[in-house]
Amino acid sequence: MAVKMKLASTVAAGLGVLVALANVGSATVEKRWTLPVPLPPQSVYLDPFSFAVFGENATFRNSSVTSYFNPTNTTAPFFQIFDPSFATEVLGPNPSFQRIAYNPGFSFAHEAPIYFAETNEVFFSSNDGGPLGYNGWYNNSVVSKINMTEVEEAISAAGGSPVDVNIQITTLPLPYSVQMNNGGTGPYYGNLLLVNSGRATLPPNLVMVNPYPPYNATVLLDNYFGRQFNSLNDVKVHRASGNIFFTDPTYGYLNSFRPAPEMPTQVYRYNPATGAVKVVADGFRECNGVAFNPSETVAYVSDTGVSGGFEGTDQTLPATIYAYDIDPLTQAFTNRRVFAYADAGVPDGIQLDSLGNVYSGTGEGISVWNPEGTLIGKFFLNSTSAEMIFAGPGNLVILDETSMYLAKIQAQGINLAYP
Repeated sequence: MAVKMKLASTVAAGLGVLVALANVGSATVEKRWTLPVPLPPQSVYLDPFSFAVFGENATFRNSSVTSYFNPTNTTAPFFQIFDPSFATEVLGPNPSFQRIAYNPGFSFAHEAPIYFAETNEVFFSSNDGGPLGYNGWYNNSVVSKINMTEVEEAISAAGGSPVDVNIQITTLPLPYSVQMNNGGTGPYYGNLLLVNSGRATLPPNLVMVNPYPPYNATVLLDNYFGRQFNSLNDVKVHRASGNIFFTDPTYGYLNSFRPAPEMPTQVYRYNPATGAVKVVADGFRECNGVAFNPSETVAYVSDTGVSGGFEGTDQTLPATIYAYDIDPLTQAFTNRRVFAYADAGVPDGIQLDSLGNVYSGTGEGISVWNPEGTLIGKFFLNSTSAEMIFAGPGNLVILDETSMYLAKIQAQGINLAYP
């Protein structure tokens, strides 16, 4: 039986109210979904019923990499709301979204964001091996920082409205042991905790870096029983145990700055008290981001197999976040299940807020899923973001390669500092 959809939307005074009327044969079904608060600034509210059926003559998206889901053609940046909880729990009543730094000729803001509250700074790395990164087999990437106090002062001077500002970033003169930094967390005993992909034959490693001059580094781990890792990618500390978990995909090789891989793509646990390292999860095409829920009983790992570097893009491969239970004795990641699949690009770095909502950098910006794995909203940039970090109460800093953005929201990040 042919199905014809008639969609009508209304916005009631003070409330975002969307109504969908579905005519199925002779039956008419009314669907109503109401925001319990006024539509927040810079926001678009999309009722899932409004795009549940495109129709046989519609134009569908044929690529998760080059086509984005923006049916309202709203100019980025903006908040894209799919579920009322994104407005009430994440954004709050008066969010804002603006660019705080940019350099169109250099992918200076890629991954490894760390918020250092002591100086109110965010540290981050440039793109390693990708477009506009200006590095590779013979050249290293860089780690930089931005002062959030300067960001706030510039925003205040501009009248507080969400307009672009461009704050000067500072590049750190790091020691030679830090090669192609891609992941970071902390502070860890007052230091930056970095995982580096390595470069050429220089080994990937896990490193502590002093956040103050002279930015000296201490290598904690650079091998698995004498074997080099592939190209370490992301890292988190399990605060309850103090153990360090990191991912090891093959992107160094796929981006032409590391030799061919010699081990599977796996997630590892390093015990800094004993020096022991072990595998806790495998079976990935390309494991990438890693994070824990607020109670540290569930681990999230993204598989970005769609993105294949010089091998190209294969949309039939994973662009998926998996959830795992953490075994209380062995800390192995068990009971693997699909948590979410990204509709645009791949889910790269992962962060969580205090309510357990999961944030990941994707092809359109930042996607946010609730603890059940339902996509509730996006920080829509119309471009690829790999990572983000909560930088103090209500401040979400988003890395967007040649730009950095600040979203002032209600949600609070979980504590990543150790101890």
